[in-house]
Amino acid sequence: MESLSYIPLLIAIGAIGLPVLVYAGLGMGEAILSILPMRTGRGLRPWVWLSLPILLVLLILVYPVIVTLITSLKGARGTEWVGGANYVWAFSGEMVDVVWNNVIWLIGFPLAVLVLALLSAVLFDKISYEPLAMTVVILPTAISFTAGAVIWTQMYSYQPAMMAQIGTFNAVLKLFGIAPVPWLIQPVVNNLALIFIAVWLQLGIATLILSAAIKNIGTDMVEAARLDGAGEVRIFFSIILPNILPSILVVFTTMIIAALKVFDIVYVMTNGNFGTDVIANRLYYELFSVNDLGHASAIAVILLFCALPIAFINIFQFKAEAAR
Repeated sequence: MESLSYIPLLIAIGAIGLPVLVYAGLGMGEAILSILPMRTGRGLRPWVWLSLPILLVLLILVYPVIVTLITSLKGARGTEWVGGANYVWAFSGEMVDVVWNNVIWLIGFPLAVLVLALLSAVLFDKISYEPLAMTVVILPTAISFTAGAVIWTQMYSYQPAMMAQIGTFNAVLKLFGIAPVPWLIQPVVNNLALIFIAVWLQLGIATLILSAAIKNIGTDMVEAARLDGAGEVRIFFSIILPNILPSILVVFTTMIIAALKVFDIVYVMTNGNFGTDVIANRLYYELFSVNDLGHASAIAVILLFCALPIAFINIFQFKAEAAR
């Protein structure tokens, strides 16, 4: 309780102190520029205004990354140097299964979202009740991953065959005389069941992005293709698909990053048990349950370097789009 007394002070510092420092720093910078020659001041003025954002980036992003890199080369308590031992551990032993589970997520989740979103966007574009259909698909997006995991834990609930099934899926199976399935316990099935939840939660935003891209395609090309006798399949592969490739890339790379750092669903539903553990959940376990700073930092660095190429792809794509 004693530590809570500092919270109002921290809030006051953040709400009042930081803006005051920003204004004071910029005011001092402008005062210095005003006494310099006009040409020199004009050249330095952008750097004065950029100095605070650069400082924040160094403080919030660069510094933690450097500290994490250094800690990943140390032992569990972050004191003794162990070199690359933590990275050897991250790709050996039980971690192999964890990495393999993430590979399943990296393949299954983005592909499922992309295919279903593309199919939904194309079909919705051809129906008169598109707003209603789009609303239904987007609704799960309003639910957090944690809340979605709680909901689907009940949906997947399993009881032995002779007992009443309270889980929706198994209750339906029992109606048709099919044995209940332990969705969250049975290997392979449980990973696919977790991926399905993530797809359900992310399908709406992906469909919305692709639907907007399809609507930006000029109707002239589509109508001309139809007049030339092209069928809907030919129109899709020859006109629609090439024109929405940038949006497809955005959706696909975004879902890959989401698959890399998936945590909420796994933690809430299985806590990584029964062969469902993933890298982000293992990072949480190593940091807060085992208190192994070295292992946790190594996992964080691996996740960072896996996400960087995907982020760069998006940056280059945005630059290419802006240049057109």
